[in-house]
Amino acid sequence: MNHGTLPDLLAQRVNNAAPALIDRGRPVSFRELAAESRRVARGLQQLGVRAGDCVALWLPNVPAWLATFLACAQLGAIAVSVNTRFRSHELADILHRSRSRVLLFWPGFKGIDFAGILGSCDPQALEHLQSVVVYDEAGAHPPAAVLGKAALPYMLLAGGAPLLENDARPNAGCAIFTTSGTTKAPKFVLHDQRTVISHALDVVKAFSIQSDATMLLAPPLCGVFGFCSAMASLVAGRPTVMAPSWNAEQAARDIVAHRITHINGTDEAAAQLLDIDGASFSNIRFFGYAAFSPAQADIVGRADVRGLKLVGLYGTSEIQALFARQDQRAPIAERMLGGGRAVSPEARVRTRDPDSGAVLAHGAPGELEFFAPSSRMAGYHGNPEATRDALTGDGFYRSGDLGYTLADGRFVFLTRIGDALRLGGFLVSPMEIESVVQEVPGIAACQVVGVAQAGGLVPIAFVVLQHGAKFNEAAIIAHVAGRLARYKVPLRVFSVDAFPVTPGANATKIQKGKLREMAEALLH
Repeated sequence: MNHGTLPDLLAQRVNNAAPALIDRGRPVSFRELAAESRRVARGLQQLGVRAGDCVALWLPNVPAWLATFLACAQLGAIAVSVNTRFRSHELADILHRSRSRVLLFWPGFKGIDFAGILGSCDPQALEHLQSVVVYDEAGAHPPAAVLGKAALPYMLLAGGAPLLENDARPNAGCAIFTTSGTTKAPKFVLHDQRTVISHALDVVKAFSIQSDATMLLAPPLCGVFGFCSAMASLVAGRPTVMAPSWNAEQAARDIVAHRITHINGTDEAAAQLLDIDGASFSNIRFFGYAAFSPAQADIVGRADVRGLKLVGLYGTSEIQALFARQDQRAPIAERMLGGGRAVSPEARVRTRDPDSGAVLAHGAPGELEFFAPSSRMAGYHGNPEATRDALTGDGFYRSGDLGYTLADGRFVFLTRIGDALRLGGFLVSPMEIESVVQEVPGIAACQVVGVAQAGGLVPIAFVVLQHGAKFNEAAIIAHVAGRLARYKVPLRVFSVDAFPVTPGANATKIQKGKLREMAEALLH
């Protein structure tokens, strides 16, 4: 179905004085957002941005992010999301491979020297960059040039006449998000305007974002989690409450002040809200969460005690976040699982044995594959070979995730295929072992990896202890042995102060590869 373009959608609300965004208490109406995006489009055009060009957004959650994204859509250009946690190596790689012509950033955000980070980039990586736009809420004027690139303040970019022409097309790429890239350079996931809109409409319906709904934006816009949440609110014509950075205490106040009905966030964000004494969740109708922290394995049960029904979600950059959700009416054991039912009625899910290539029956764990015409990426930008490898001949996306399907159309996500363990001839999710280890008193978090030994792969566990707890390897192994099959019992358990991590758009991600290296070194 053709839902038009993003500028078309916004134009439908151009006379709507209702708030589209609430930025730190300041409302920005749909009319104001549309007008600002058209002015920014004119400014970018004057900087030489044309259809197909890339504009890098190195910004936190501020209205300028969405205004510039919509401006790029009007020009037929592509907004490239850059995580504000990224530093010179990551930034240089993104600017170089995307061939971005313009970079928009906030030099003083959180007191970080973003200009210095930019200055540390390899000059060759900046050869395509022509202009730098400086966002500064204090009203400071940047120098005329930054690293030899023309520089101007965002207020000047957004302060001219609006662009009346519209080069937007439904099948034009509009947004690039980077994959995690923990072991190699991240891929650039490109989405077009058609699928951004169609997926947002599916989310609106599946999440019941109704005429009185208000979304609290917890994740950053630079990742698909936050982006898809904001897009759903936008197409629903409902406000999104936002702030440059997440603060649980402020979020708790916003939940009451703005009568928040919908939140999508991480398990850590939910835990921080639950830790606030007296926080009220009575207005919240839907809280979708993604599990990132092993220490929050009991978060759904904790939330239930407070009257807050957390619901497991599933998504990837390639098929967009909020792709699937669990049922709010389901018991805790189901709601805590990633996966559920796809929000699009067109979507289909199957699993395939990663070794034999055979499509598997319901209940059998294998690689999850998704047919997702309303949300699937246009491809990996600048990487047609990777795009071909990611898709089957009949149009399913190979997720690289381990899971299984259910007869009623739902599915369950277990772990990344690269993290799955072939133990005793069976594919085993390390999360199964980790959850049992975390039952032992004093264990705050656990990660399990596989190490090759004579006779095959064996599980090795790493644990982080609660404050004051004593480490007892034998007791941990004995506990697991009493709860799981013998081939799932860790050969060894090691105590560490913290797991090695790499920053992601929504949370830090644990580096399983580093843990495997540590395990191999400790065993030899």
